[in-house]
Amino acid sequence: MRLALTRRADYAIRACLHLASVEHDEPVPSRVIAEAMGIPVRFLPQILGDLSRASVVDSVSGQRGGYRLARPAAGLSLLDCIEAVEGPSISTHCVLETRACRRDSPCAVHPAWIEAQEGFVAALARQSLAEVAARFTGGPVPDGLAGPGRSAPG
Repeated sequence: MRLALTRRADYAIRACLHLASVEHDEPVPSRVIAEAMGIPVRFLPQILGDLSRASVVDSVSGQRGGYRLARPAAGLSLLDCIEAVEGPSISTHCVLETRACRRDSPCAVHPAWIEAQEGFVAALARQSLAEVAARFTGGPVPDGLAGPGRSAPG
């Protein structure tokens, strides 16, 4: 079995990590995010649009515009970033047939499959963006992670 992120989810996490790693509350232009995180410039606006619609990032227009986290990084999880671009993580697709498993008559694999999916999703939900950003940068999470107009705890 191969558990892997889609390219969209990979880029969403990279963009969010970059925004979580900045030490100020100023919006970051998409080209800066793309260059810093190795994301194709032509693809990033789609990802940032999805993240914005999901209220993970805020889009700021104007000459000094760009993107910033919509909430403190401690209040955002890896799952938030992934589901913003991929949709819900729990699949109802039947493992044995080409239909959705029905609650009244699930397939024989259904209980094990749901348990595995729920464990995977729970692990992603437990990892805050602040925790991952701290590991990514190799240091403490900057105060700027508190989000617009807020101060960091401490």
